Amino acid sequence: MNIFKILQDIEKTDAEVYDRLSSRRKAMSSFGSMGKKVALAAVPLAMGSMFKKAYGQSTNSVLDVLNYALTLEYLEYNFYDQALKSSGLNLGANRDFFTEVRNNELAHVNFLKAAISGAGGTPVSEPTFDFSANNTFSDWNTNLQTFLALSQAFEDTGVRAYKGQATNLVSNSDVLTAALQIHSVEARHAAVVRRIRGLKGWITNDERGAGMPSQTQAVYDGEAQTTQAGINVPQISGISAAGVSESFDEPLDMATVNSIAGLFIKK
Repeated sequence: MNIFKILQDIEKTDAEVYDRLSSRRKAMSSFGSMGKKVALAAVPLAMGSMFKKAYGQSTNSVLDVLNYALTLEYLEYNFYDQALKSSGLNLGANRDFFTEVRNNELAHVNFLKAAISGAGGTPVSEPTFDFSANNTFSDWNTNLQTFLALSQAFEDTGVRAYKGQATNLVSNSDVLTAALQIHSVEARHAAVVRRIRGLKGWITNDERGAGMPSQTQAVYDGEAQTTQAGINVPQISGISAAGVSESFDEPLDMATVNSIAGLFIKK
């Protein structure tokens, strides 16, 4: 999760957000130059001030988006943090990598909490997570293979979920450019986890990959698509359907993402 994704979701909720701010380009350029002028810690407060300027005291819809983002960041942070603290899980040479991922997620959590408070709202309470998914993955924090399988599922879900929102940015070149830059980094993270598991860095057809539990299939459904923009790619390229499926990555809709994430949140 990141500032550009947050602004994208806000724009989806309120199509006139940039009219309220004065202009889309001015808002983006303000954030683009922020790092040159103030410490990073001040950005959330600036963000909160921006929302107040745009919405006055009526920030409920914006805060809803921010708190939704915060809930997802709580989930990702807790997954890696609990795994790193588990005495029964040996991450070996990959411990530094997953420590870095955990720290990134904590930075996102702290950023969102500060942004929500800066906008005059109250950050949503941290949910109680069950990464065993009601004992479906009972050994997730003691069995390295189970942990890696869930990590892959979370990362692959994130890449597809991010792509699923891209069409909402077509009319916003500034944010679209930033989103694509961030998306490429997210894809690299997913590829690293897949490589750690001994897989290709990309997805073939709608295959979960060796050792992935059947419950994760929803993450990969739809990836076998071989028709792009109405063009039958195997027919014109001479490449196999499997090869074409590896050449194009498919988006994942928000309802499916929520369904996947909901498996790990205690009601």
